[in-house]
Amino acid sequence: MIKSRGYAAQSPTDALAPFQFERRDVGPDDVRIDIIYCGICHSDLHTARNEWGNTIYPSVPGHEIIGKVVEVGSQVSRFKVGDVAGVGCMVDSCQHCSSCTQGLEQYCENGFVGTYNGLAPDGGCTYGGYAENIVVKEDFVLKVGHADNLAAVAPLLCAGITTYSPLKQWGVGPGKRVGVVGLGGLGHMAVKIARAMGAEVVLFTTSPEKKEDALRLGAHEVVVSRDAEQMKAQTNSLDFILNCVAAPHDLDAFLNLLKLDGTMVLVGAPAEPHPSPGVFNLIMKRRRLAGSLIGGIAETQEMLDFCAEHGIVSDIEMIDIKDINEAYERMLKGDVKYRFVIDMESLRKEAAAAA
Repeated sequence: MIKSRGYAAQSPTDALAPFQFERRDVGPDDVRIDIIYCGICHSDLHTARNEWGNTIYPSVPGHEIIGKVVEVGSQVSRFKVGDVAGVGCMVDSCQHCSSCTQGLEQYCENGFVGTYNGLAPDGGCTYGGYAENIVVKEDFVLKVGHADNLAAVAPLLCAGITTYSPLKQWGVGPGKRVGVVGLGGLGHMAVKIARAMGAEVVLFTTSPEKKEDALRLGAHEVVVSRDAEQMKAQTNSLDFILNCVAAPHDLDAFLNLLKLDGTMVLVGAPAEPHPSPGVFNLIMKRRRLAGSLIGGIAETQEMLDFCAEHGIVSDIEMIDIKDINEAYERMLKGDVKYRFVIDMESLRKEAAAAA
């Protein structure tokens, strides 16, 4: 077994704190990665605090992982020691159901294995990236094509693929007018990626002060969604909306903005349900309301390659791991532009100082 250190929550009410545990030894098809950076996702907070009611404790969150390969199994062919690699939201799936065989492991009919809070091969719980290392099957490890700014690449492993997948699935590109609802960790990636795909991008926000930033990130137009006149002016004007807001809100206000056959896709995951939308907003324009969950491994690799080609990374604020609990509180207040990333060297220094 491989010794590891990280930060874990021991209960829904406990702050994350130092935690020692073990990873499995490297098997024939495994890759061992020393973690350099790990992004902080809102799902991490939901899980640490058991807001979805399924947390297994102790819980080591983190599924936006960038690191360096330090050991490979005898059957590994795609990675070698010294490579920069990424790990996203999944570390395994059944690999034989109809979803998996289509490269849609995120929809595995037997349930994919989450990078954290998942069922490990030994029957225990998987521990995520708030740690110094991780051991993952080669099939679930991703190549990183970015030459630099690797800390800002980390959030692509969740925020990037969560927005890229529906934009690709619904054919966003030149000639499409696309709305993005919410300018946070997901929304700012959606703006960048949709713009790079060639779409006309309209950002919807409740905060007028975000207009300048939205335009900087690539939006062509910014609409303050609390302004009834601004919203009315967008009626029947959008081909597609990606709704990134993780709080319950009125979906009808945005469904009204879709053209005939337009689609709104939800990727934000609020702890409480949205108010039910009105049926007539859907049937009168043959509009569609849909959802999307991250992406498969092949599509995640495609997203990373696309972002490397277009110079896309996340806007981040780097923190030391000791500041993780403060970062959670700031994240709840929307006080980050736009993703926290843990510098894992801070964990190593902390452990050395305590030795």
